[in-house]
Amino acid sequence: MGVKLGDLIPRKEISFDELSNKRIAIDAPNMLYQFLSSIRQLDGTPLMDSKSNITSHLLGIFSRLTNLMSRNVKICVCFDGKPPLLKIKEVESREYRKEIAEGKLRKAQEEEDTELMYKYSKQTVRLTKDILNESKELINYLGLPVIQAPSEGDAQIAFMCEKGDVWACASSDMDVLIYGSPRSVTNLTLSQRKKLPGGSTISIRPELIELDVVLKNLDINQDQLLALAILVGTDYNRQGVKGIGPKTALKLVRQFRSFDKIFNGVKADFNWKEVYAVFKSMPIMKNYKLKWEYPSEEKIFKLLVDKHDFSEERVRKTLDKLRGIKSKQSQKGLGDFINV
Repeated sequence: MGVKLGDLIPRKEISFDELSNKRIAIDAPNMLYQFLSSIRQLDGTPLMDSKSNITSHLLGIFSRLTNLMSRNVKICVCFDGKPPLLKIKEVESREYRKEIAEGKLRKAQEEEDTELMYKYSKQTVRLTKDILNESKELINYLGLPVIQAPSEGDAQIAFMCEKGDVWACASSDMDVLIYGSPRSVTNLTLSQRKKLPGGSTISIRPELIELDVVLKNLDINQDQLLALAILVGTDYNRQGVKGIGPKTALKLVRQFRSFDKIFNGVKADFNWKEVYAVFKSMPIMKNYKLKWEYPSEEKIFKLLVDKHDFSEERVRKTLDKLRGIKSKQSQKGLGDFINV
């Protein structure tokens, strides 16, 4: 879910040219849920191979990441580790909502209502062990660094960005800002259209969110941003404080300035100190390695074409494109494309 701060967060459109040769850390679960939710047939059935194995995530990874690579965006991808104890309740709540959606999906299937089938099927998405493992495999085969966080991936990539090892984090959630990432990029997709729940589409562009601009615009500091998030709701207190939305929360943190004064004046049905402690003590891996290599075409073919029935022509065409880029980069200097 992540922290939802609505229109409070200032952002600006950014072009892919401005991202060229910049290191971007992607929050893997955030990206994979997008692929598994959106890459579906009209009746909601996910993309599958001849053995009924789901392949929506593989198509999404191969299409999006190779497109970004072709624009010389240096991608690394971070996966979640063990969730904090406070998140267990939210994980259980999500599973319960998926089970409810599965019941509605079965009814829609019985009634052959394709619109509802598509709607409810998207709400049943799960990141299985196989999906996660194959995602890591393909990303590795593309020559991109895979980072395994000890706990929350968004905290890990925020740390990497704060250290200057990556230029920005890529996520649709605001959590990376709460963890202190100086920059966040949303809409990191070459698709210029986004489908809305009702079926209509809107035009989208990549957007840059800068933490110092956010704090200056809201007239708060980093700790107050965390207080704002806790009031509105996080993965560790999903509902936040009842009756308090982003604008009211902002007024409170501006007015009282300290956590004790803020939460003494509201009726919270959770322990804000526990939520605060989770954010402040999130485990981080500090000895990660970022190494970009050339794609392993043989392994990519074995995974996508041989194992999962991808079009050989399509895969080859994409790899040929990357090979052409690699050739041009070799003439300039290998360091522009890889980092050994």
